[in-house]
Amino acid sequence: MPTDIVPARFDDKSIVANLLQLYMYDFSEFAGWDLNDHGRFEYHYLDHYWIEDGRHPFLIRVDNKLAGFAFVRTIEDDGIPEHSMAEFFIVRKYRRTGVGEAAARALFDRFPGTWTVSQIGQNVAAQHFWQRVIARYTQGTYTETRDDRNRLIQRFDASAAQDDRT
Repeated sequence: MPTDIVPARFDDKSIVANLLQLYMYDFSEFAGWDLNDHGRFEYHYLDHYWIEDGRHPFLIRVDNKLAGFAFVRTIEDDGIPEHSMAEFFIVRKYRRTGVGEAAARALFDRFPGTWTVSQIGQNVAAQHFWQRVIARYTQGTYTETRDDRNRLIQRFDASAAQDDRT
């Protein structure tokens, strides 16, 4: 399926906010999040993606239809950028179709350099997805650790993975 990764403009913020509700609903099974008094999940960093440097919101589209979103964070340490997949969501209709992998690969290519991707310990499906995608992308050249909060964390260099494919 042809998958497009489009930077989300400020005008797209309400679309991202709607998709974020679906994401948080799915994720509440693992994170234990509750709805607020208005029947919505609260994501305190949404506005930050349009006003802070190093935060990159994206819409994911298939045949020009919304299929999900991604939030990428870039933090520079001594002038060296490190990227992380802050949030990543694919609508159920497009899961297990290759859309998620195509979107992830496009984002890795868009931001060369060091990446970290983490999943909470209870979300085994996400762990399997990211292990498979990152192993394919890097041809198995990545590290994996668990932190003190039981998150599984993959770390790799997207620049090296791109060089290996050329």
